[in-house]
Amino acid sequence: MTETQQGTGNRPACFIDAPTRTVTAAGATFVYREFGSHDGGVPLVAMTHLGANLDSWDPELVDPFAQHRRVILLGYRGVGASTGTVRDQFEDMAADVIAPIHALGLSRVDLFGLSMGGMVAQEILRQAPDLVERVILAGTGPQGGPGLTAMTGVTVRTILRGLVTFTNPTTLLFFTRTPAGRQAAKTYQARLNLRRTGRDKPVTPGVFHAQLRAVNRWGHQTPPATSFRGPMLILHGDRDLMVPISNADALLDRYPDADVRVFADSGHGTVFQNRRSVTDTATRFLQR
Repeated sequence: MTETQQGTGNRPACFIDAPTRTVTAAGATFVYREFGSHDGGVPLVAMTHLGANLDSWDPELVDPFAQHRRVILLGYRGVGASTGTVRDQFEDMAADVIAPIHALGLSRVDLFGLSMGGMVAQEILRQAPDLVERVILAGTGPQGGPGLTAMTGVTVRTILRGLVTFTNPTTLLFFTRTPAGRQAAKTYQARLNLRRTGRDKPVTPGVFHAQLRAVNRWGHQTPPATSFRGPMLILHGDRDLMVPISNADALLDRYPDADVRVFADSGHGTVFQNRRSVTDTATRFLQR
């Protein structure tokens, strides 16, 4: 169940209490959740990972951001309760993020792109560089990044392994199998169930397949020139199975002024495993 766009005078303070709202733009209705500070600063727009909906955000990751700013978690076209046909290339996904941002009356935002969301964020920087002030790219890579064309195979094999071993695929894909990684996976899965009402619609297999096609296309492309020169923070795990750590260097080649933070004994879910360090680092980065 969703609420239509409304004023922000009663904006909730945290993810669990944020209602699911809708905004119409570019011929579709997009679901989103917003919460956080009323300080009037630049909002933080966050885009989630492959195969995810609005409920896939970790409350302990996004809530600390909301202490200092307005946070908007935006759904993708055709994913969850958002209408339209799911996209299979990031050029279209980026346009589908830019349109709702403008429909919400925003002219400047910060971006937080997680995994696939980081690929969408990079395309937003190409299409609308003046829209973005600061950007955080977590567990992602540039066009043509090392190993990105192998993500489909890695993901599918790991999902099958999860089915055979009765293990949630994100546990295997996002976390290392060390004691620290196993414990992080366990607590992460528990936090995803903290929100019990007003949940988003499940992600369908068709969405998953389309997004994997988009990643594969991205991995085969050559990065175009970029005009974005704003502050950037790159976050990565040193043992990421889905997006190899070499992508952090590839991003730094593309954005040489970016700050890079690599987390030890961390996989693709590094921002969930190291959420306190991540939010401390990212909050300092986002401060004006």
